[in-house]
Amino acid sequence: MVDENELNDLELNRLRRIAVPAPDADAKARALQAAMAAYDEPKENPQAAQGSMAKLRLTSRATQLWREIMQKKLIATPAIASLIVLPIAGVTALYLMDGQTFNLGGDRNVTETLADKPAKAPVSEAAKAKKAEAETESRAMEIAPASPPKPDAMAGGQVQQQDALAPGAAEPAPAIQNAPAGGHMREMFTTRMAVQPLPAPADAIMPPRQENRDRIQDFKTNPVRSAAEDPVSTFSIDVDTASYSFVRRSLKEGLLPQADTVRVEEMVNYFPYDWKGPDSAATPFNSTVTVMPAPWNAAHKLMHVAIKGYDVKPAEQPKANLVFLIDVSGSMNEQDKLPLLQSAFRLLVNRLGPDDTVSIVAYAGDAGTVLEPTKASEKEKILRAIDTLKPGGSTAGEAGIREAYRLAEKSFVKGGVNRVMLATDGDFNVGQSDDDELKRLIEEERKTGVFLSVFGFGRGNLNDQMMQTIAQNGNGTAAYIDTLAEAEKVLVEDASSTLFTIAADVKIQVEFNPEKVSEYRLVGYETRALNREDFNNDRVDAGEIGSGHAVTAIYEITPKGAPQQIDDLRYGKPSTASDGAAGAGEYAFVKIRYKLPGEDASKLITTPVTAANEVPSFDAAGTDQRFSVAVAAFGQKLRNEDATAGFGWDRISEIATAARGADPFGYRSEFLSLVRLAAALGDKR
Repeated sequence: MVDENELNDLELNRLRRIAVPAPDADAKARALQAAMAAYDEPKENPQAAQGSMAKLRLTSRATQLWREIMQKKLIATPAIASLIVLPIAGVTALYLMDGQTFNLGGDRNVTETLADKPAKAPVSEAAKAKKAEAETESRAMEIAPASPPKPDAMAGGQVQQQDALAPGAAEPAPAIQNAPAGGHMREMFTTRMAVQPLPAPADAIMPPRQENRDRIQDFKTNPVRSAAEDPVSTFSIDVDTASYSFVRRSLKEGLLPQADTVRVEEMVNYFPYDWKGPDSAATPFNSTVTVMPAPWNAAHKLMHVAIKGYDVKPAEQPKANLVFLIDVSGSMNEQDKLPLLQSAFRLLVNRLGPDDTVSIVAYAGDAGTVLEPTKASEKEKILRAIDTLKPGGSTAGEAGIREAYRLAEKSFVKGGVNRVMLATDGDFNVGQSDDDELKRLIEEERKTGVFLSVFGFGRGNLNDQMMQTIAQNGNGTAAYIDTLAEAEKVLVEDASSTLFTIAADVKIQVEFNPEKVSEYRLVGYETRALNREDFNNDRVDAGEIGSGHAVTAIYEITPKGAPQQIDDLRYGKPSTASDGAAGAGEYAFVKIRYKLPGEDASKLITTPVTAANEVPSFDAAGTDQRFSVAVAAFGQKLRNEDATAGFGWDRISEIATAARGADPFGYRSEFLSLVRLAAALGDKR
């Protein structure tokens, strides 16, 4: 018995042996006439059927599947469709030029021709067979001409085809309905199949670049110094954190930060560290010095100086008299400016005690008092005043500062915290806008006992240089707030250190022993450098340390006998130090000078650095020391400094990961993500 498959094979073999009928010129002409009549029929008789779905061969099924894939999966790639259509267009055009009928598909409805119904003119059986064969072959190649998709069609998820019938329409598309006959048909078809220029994707249209008017203080990296020629290093303490937040925002936006926005000491001091603090407020801070191998240079060592301020207990915290000086100029009308600022100060208000006082001054074109001094117990009144702020106008910063100081002095708390908190995105472009004039204004007001802190918001108009100037001279801090989480860190979690000063005019001076150290380099603090004679001059202003503040300074030193960058002087004086001399075995001598709040005379703390401060390996150093060194390496590498040029991002990540330790707020985990971002962007540098 012959099975069904064998019967099919026999039938196929029989069909293969049948001779193809010779072409007939009359049949070709009648077929073309019948095809054109079929296109005109729907217009004359709208109720006429538009054809029926033919039983599909395997090739037709594959073509239909491919068309649906093209419509649903490749909508965003019209170029691919165009590449596929071009060869098929050529084949179809050949059919037309040979007088063959063809099918312009694109929908599931097959356009009816007179081969499917009685013809108006007699047609031979051979012509019918030839027409049916041509029609079958055209179905096998059926694919709609790819036209550039319209944006609304893209949004709707369907490719709009010029030659496809609209769903449910009784008429074909006008281009087919009005198709001319003969050679004009060939011309029309060729024109329709011409390659169309592809439209640019909507998401590729970039908005005009806004001018970046950020003002950043430029500075040069600290140089390597010879201990024999210049053994003394003097600088002011710095507890600002603005640089780290600015760097973080740049990296998260896919940009390596500008070198001068990276202040390494602010990067390091952004993180809380568990340094050993003092036992009482009588000694406002304690210092810990560690000497360890430098991870980026095996021949060098690091001298790590860690300072921890006394942490004022909540019961001991003095009353606060705060003035919110808020920039509401037109440039603040962005989500990461005034709206974020309002949310940030709401967090701070919720942190205050009932006896604390809040005033609000807004400035834009002119300055005005939004809220007279009000007890924090009237929280709703304060919050309503914050919520009513609206942006608009130019920036009259000088008038705002004067009004803020007036209100602060009006409700001055003796022995308490009296502070103006300036929140802005940029310049003071009305009144005194010169940094030096602002500096003098702030210095004069500082003498009244009212300090000033600055909080920067937004980008494109940020005057970082001005922020640093007035914060340093206003006995305050500078922070950059780019997210609500950063606002919470600065104004809630670090509120004590932000508001409550425990030591003022803190200066550090280090003298290196040329017998033990040939060269040294201070990592960071370039903008805080002081003259050697400034250290003992109590009239010279310096930085403040707040309650519980952790401050870190790192020196890279070249031990005596290690390769040097600086040659010894030919006519230099020989060293007079000996083993019996004072300090002969010391690496350095660290001196810290400070003033207690409200006092004019400074106090001095000294610490000799000896072999007892040294650890045998980098891994033997404490967790916090190693993590802070990783941050310092990160900052130097972002600045593209020579010292860390050969130190890989992977090594920074490795050190920070091993030294992550306790991370209750996730700051250190976030740092690791920034290292990964910088590594990816740095590879493209």
